[in-house]
Amino acid sequence: MKLTLKVWRQRNAKVKGQFETHNIDNVSPDMSFLEMIDVLNAQIIESGGDPVAFDHDCREGICGMCSMYINGRPHGPNTGTTTCQLHMRSFKDGDTITIEPWRSVAFPVIKDLAVDRSSFDRIMSAGGFVSVNTGNARDANSLPISKEDADSAFSAAACIGCGACVAACPNGSAMLFVSAKVSQLAKLPQGQPERKSRVKNMVKQMDKEGFGFCSNHAACEVECPKSISIDNIALMNRDYLSASLASEK
Repeated sequence: MKLTLKVWRQRNAKVKGQFETHNIDNVSPDMSFLEMIDVLNAQIIESGGDPVAFDHDCREGICGMCSMYINGRPHGPNTGTTTCQLHMRSFKDGDTITIEPWRSVAFPVIKDLAVDRSSFDRIMSAGGFVSVNTGNARDANSLPISKEDADSAFSAAACIGCGACVAACPNGSAMLFVSAKVSQLAKLPQGQPERKSRVKNMVKQMDKEGFGFCSNHAACEVECPKSISIDNIALMNRDYLSASLASEK
């Protein structure tokens, strides 16, 4: 396959960036998208240029590092897929592919396609810890949990914190990410002691980081590589309202 790549290049968050065009050939349809970027970087290095900076780690759809806007969609054209799981068979010979970083005030560009998502880490830290008794592991049946709640908590916990929800949202909202992290504990007995303080602190930190508000476009759910449901946002809103009212009494 021969491809034309329009790649965003930016030295850091303080300087103006621009697109850089590269032509690349001998791309195998069986390559992953990140392997294709590796080939591009090898080509750039051979010509004496500066390779394209991008985030990657596990390359197995688990870590959430491979955050790229590809042809106007977070993680590319396939639904329920991270960038590292996207293969070049999803494109055609002669295609032009535009590659950009996440666009959000809360995700400043580090370099090129790599952005600083430490705002997500600070939101998680604001949630605090879960109070549990230490010691030997408890018997699995000693904490009865309905299958519906267990399945719901497990689905929310599948969030990998990649930031695609923020990138897809016209308001740059992080509500899907935060609600998933709130819900995965709110649905379980272990998460009840700090449930109210957790949701208040995480929402407060989210606002502090500069993320936008949710206006129910639901683009976040569509573009989420783990198909996290926006039902979690409704649960978080209810919990936040309940916690806020309780603190006013």
